[in-house]
Amino acid sequence: MVIFRWSVHIKIAATWEGIQVAKVLEKEGIHFNMTFIVSLEHAIACAEAGVTLIFPFVGRILDWYQLNNPEVFVNGFDPGMESVRRIVSYYKKWGYETELMAASFRNIEEVMALASCDLLTISPQLLEHRTQMEGTGSNGMASISGEWERKMALKESDFRFALNEYQMAMEKLSEGIRLFCRDIRKLNGLIAERL
Repeated sequence: MVIFRWSVHIKIAATWEGIQVAKVLEKEGIHFNMTFIVSLEHAIACAEAGVTLIFPFVGRILDWYQLNNPEVFVNGFDPGMESVRRIVSYYKKWGYETELMAASFRNIEEVMALASCDLLTISPQLLEHRTQMEGTGSNGMASISGEWERKMALKESDFRFALNEYQMAMEKLSEGIRLFCRDIRKLNGLIAERL
């Protein structure tokens, strides 16, 4: 006899309001995947709310810096990967149960470097490229140290201020929400055509 277990998670943007909704409903057993995680503050607020899973966007952060601030790329520094490293470091230091699914990879090197994350979402093209590579790749998380001396206490005002001060995070979150809205309108149109 085969038993299937279904697990439904609701995916919403990591705005302050979205995180507060998740905080209430997670306590009732409704699980959330918070998306558009582009800052440490996003990740901390989600973990403090008891969110099940977060999606930090490695490639979208990289894209923004390539377009707006290319001088940060010194000695192979990748701001998207560094963002995930900082989140993982913070979560491990303070023992959060929120899982991290790194997403939005731009190349196979990012995938290999972050292979020790809880979960990864990988495009078929990058997955195919991975199967053609030999070896297991490097562990980009191995260098994580306990850099966090104290836990951050984020109130709403702290969250909003930090987001506003971090141009990349503000722009990428806003862009992501606009894309969500566009897709919802498209879906509504497809449903209306079939009714």
